Amino acid sequence: MHDGGGPQVRRSSLRQQIADALRDEILTGRLQAGRHFSVKEIAETYGVSATPVREALVDLAAQGLLEVEQHRGFQVRRFTAADFRSLIEARTFAVDAAFRWMAEYGTGEPAPDAVASVRRRAEAAARAAQAGVLDVLIGCDLRFWRELAAIGGNPHLSEFLDRLRTQSWIYAVPYLRSLDDLAGVCWARHVALVDAVAERDTVAALHLIHDYGAHTLALVEKLALTRS
Repeated sequence: MHDGGGPQVRRSSLRQQIADALRDEILTGRLQAGRHFSVKEIAETYGVSATPVREALVDLAAQGLLEVEQHRGFQVRRFTAADFRSLIEARTFAVDAAFRWMAEYGTGEPAPDAVASVRRRAEAAARAAQAGVLDVLIGCDLRFWRELAAIGGNPHLSEFLDRLRTQSWIYAVPYLRSLDDLAGVCWARHVALVDAVAERDTVAALHLIHDYGAHTLALVEKLALTRS
């Protein structure tokens, strides 16, 4: 991200790079909920000017990851237990509705190339979940669901669901990190869901989607109770 001897980076590209880097910091818990910072602080950290940093922070605030503090800068948003439950319910409802719509009005089977790509994402997410490598799992899981949603052909729904999943991961990460061993703890049935989608088995797909939401909610709420 630092200016150097390489090719000049367009402002819009730099803005996105900064937003992506900060998003990863928030997702993995390195920038924790409630953390305050200024545009100047982030600009100095990345060695860039204030303008693309401000733009990136405004983008993240629009995604619900940051809160703007009047005359103080920004704060990583704090999600509550009630927020988390609502996020899980909202994403389950949205995916449920999308699958039902595709079953009734969709045309043809998903493109083989798209299914193959999602399957690779599914296998990577499942391996990370089974191994308990949280940082890898977060990235793989988000990419898996992003590509799976894209099969439906509605980019607005895909973007909405990605935002919900990102926010729910932000809440869950601190609780998951409280475990010494995460191997086999998180949901890992991604490949089974791809199989259901490829076979246009809506009943099986919906069952897995509800299982994912229920598993995640029960796990994180249990961990929250042990920390309270």
